[in-house]
Amino acid sequence: MVDQSVGTVVRMRILLVGAGGVGSAVVPIAARRDFFEHMVVADQDLSKAEKAVAAQASPAGTPEDGGRRRHPRFSAIALDASDPGAVEAALREHRCDVLLNAVDPRFDMPLFHAALNAGADYLDMAMSLSRPHPRRPYEVPGVKLGDEQFALAEQWEDRGGLALLGMGVEPGLADVFARYAADHLFASIDEIGIRDGSNLVVRGPDGEQGFAPTFSIWTTIEECLNPPVIWENGAWHTTEPFSEPEVFDFPEGIGPVECVNVEHEEVLLIPRWVPAGRVTFKYGLGAEFIDVLRTLHKLGLDSTAAVRVRGVEVSPRDVVAACLPDPATLGDRMSGKTCAGTWIKGAGKDGRRREVYLYHVVDNEWTMREYGTQAVVWQTAVNPVVALELLAGGAWKGRGVLGPEAFDPVPFLDLLREYGAPWGMREQ
Repeated sequence: MVDQSVGTVVRMRILLVGAGGVGSAVVPIAARRDFFEHMVVADQDLSKAEKAVAAQASPAGTPEDGGRRRHPRFSAIALDASDPGAVEAALREHRCDVLLNAVDPRFDMPLFHAALNAGADYLDMAMSLSRPHPRRPYEVPGVKLGDEQFALAEQWEDRGGLALLGMGVEPGLADVFARYAADHLFASIDEIGIRDGSNLVVRGPDGEQGFAPTFSIWTTIEECLNPPVIWENGAWHTTEPFSEPEVFDFPEGIGPVECVNVEHEEVLLIPRWVPAGRVTFKYGLGAEFIDVLRTLHKLGLDSTAAVRVRGVEVSPRDVVAACLPDPATLGDRMSGKTCAGTWIKGAGKDGRRREVYLYHVVDNEWTMREYGTQAVVWQTAVNPVVALELLAGGAWKGRGVLGPEAFDPVPFLDLLREYGAPWGMREQ
């Protein structure tokens, strides 16, 4: 942030809510940067927050510290993300001026309200949840991703605060790519297609390839089984899950991967700021993953509604998540690369037909060696940290409820390279 009265940089204080895979990856990335004064790492499970902070401690310390010195810019607290009052109190107690949401999107609105009430800015990586149309779910949207947050835009503007939505990799970096293409590469855009694929393999203790999602299964179920949204001819419409399969050739050795339509925030964000005839999101899930998701749906195991089992109320989806390994722990069993990118078609600045794919590839071997985190969560986590640094320095400024497309993409893409995460462009 910039103090306009004196023109100096004010180092921010951050409340990071969530010490799971992505939250734990945020900490070592941020630890290498000096734009913030302090980061409070919060999780309902205090041990997770303490573990994320302890990983940044110095090797020498006092006996009272368990032989390790605490990192002076990080602390850990227990916090229930579903309790806006408790979150608001934590923001005030620790004098945090920004809340970084690294929990799954069912907690977005309590955190969103807490930040608004406490006078803190807000960033997330996945927007408030959708609800399918009750009668025509595969034709028209019901409540769209982010609708609940955008409904409060005027309150954020009146307060002079910023809520930056969808600032991960997808959404996030993919949206920055869309804005960059519109500003610097194209005179007009016919279609923007976010395409995500990988050649990542997770192996079990026996060395055999196993089924282990590399990202939150709770969020994956939500986005993959909901009706995908498509922007076309000036309006949003929905379609069947896993529709319109296509094979996309991903760069840097990943190769061809079949991708299908999935509900995702970019389709709801990009058209608000970037004129385009059509916007889609397709994910390279693979046949096995799609079969598993369809089976979960058929059995009702994707439901978030609690059922009673032996006297205990439990959500079937939470049971599925509990039965699968924590994605944060998979790094040493993973190999391969993951790619996030934005495919743009239209008329170039010279008026000629042009197609480009702007992309970001991350190798799991590199992220494990450099940061001790697996590739998928690292690729998600680096982008909000870059955004926070731009906000802290004043290169990005905004009020209200905004997406990544609302900001100049060049400072972001330049700083991303400085973080050791170069992006690429391929003419199609």
